[in-house]
Amino acid sequence: MISFQNVSKKFGSTITALEDVNLEIKNGEFVFLVGPSGAGKSTLLRLLTLEYLPTTGKIIMDEVDITKLKSSDIPTHRRKIGFVFQDGKLLDDRTVWENIALALHVKNLTEDKITKEVERTLKLFEIWNRRHLFPRQLSGGEAQRTAIARAIIGKPEVLLADEPTGDLDPQTAWSVLQLLGEINSWGTTVVMATHNREIVDMQKRRVVSIKAGKIIKDRSEGKYDLH
Repeated sequence: MISFQNVSKKFGSTITALEDVNLEIKNGEFVFLVGPSGAGKSTLLRLLTLEYLPTTGKIIMDEVDITKLKSSDIPTHRRKIGFVFQDGKLLDDRTVWENIALALHVKNLTEDKITKEVERTLKLFEIWNRRHLFPRQLSGGEAQRTAIARAIIGKPEVLLADEPTGDLDPQTAWSVLQLLGEINSWGTTVVMATHNREIVDMQKRRVVSIKAGKIIKDRSEGKYDLH
């Protein structure tokens, strides 16, 4: 379980990105984070990866206060989390195969094991025939599928997605969401920040609404609602 306990995050003396946030996410949940730009959605996700540390409060994962982890333990913590960005952040000078394999190289697996896992994942995500292409040669949907494949190939416990459909047309966005839903069905906890009202309203999943750094609504089968 993930638990934010009275978490606030300030940048300098004037910017409060999150204020006194209390939030629990159970293992295996699929949660939408919704809110306007600057509401604090991305900050909340980056606190989970320890890209940022909270100014005050605790963040518990697997019964451990991750804000107290030693620097040497942070890489191990991050291996439990997959992260998908709006722009994918694929390496332009690496092929689809190489981008996905990179996530396993850092785990020091054998080349044979890496080859088998990458091949399985490419076929599962229906990008096998794109494996030798570079990111600039992919469509938006193919690039995002590659990014998601890279994020989950290491079998993370949690998948964080920050506006993963923001640059995609409606049909491609829907296919990406279906893919995230399938990953969630495997038991992976998925937390997705989004502006896409249509996707949120159709899914009937848990919706956490954030405004000006505060959680204003939390509904188990909610809609995109900031009022």
